[in-house]
Amino acid sequence: MTSRILIPWGQSFRLEGVHMGCNTPQLPPEPERPGQRKVFCVKFQREMPGLDEPPFDSELGRRIYESVSEEAWKMWGEHCKMILNEYRLNPANRQDQEILVKHLEDFFFGEGAMLPPGYVPPRSKT
Repeated sequence: MTSRILIPWGQSFRLEGVHMGCNTPQLPPEPERPGQRKVFCVKFQREMPGLDEPPFDSELGRRIYESVSEEAWKMWGEHCKMILNEYRLNPANRQDQEILVKHLEDFFFGEGAMLPPGYVPPRSKT
């Protein structure tokens, strides 16, 4: 299956089965919606509102859907932008996509992926 990926500067490209979601803007946490599904977030180590759908059509997408909160996914969006800029990655390049996926796996599931105890996300500047 081929998906379209929107990259931070508004262009898009196609990648089989993956949508990186790097262009997610930093927003304050949304209020819970009635009936919203909950997950035990691997990043925050507590139960939080989960994603509405898997971000990718793959095993990694299902794993993220089952164990990453909406708020942690938004944090990944900001982190992803930093990685793209710092490493000068081209998201249309297959090798660079593999680097992003490695960073994504480390961000959520790697050693030291959990936030420090008592971490409070920064407030939006709006």
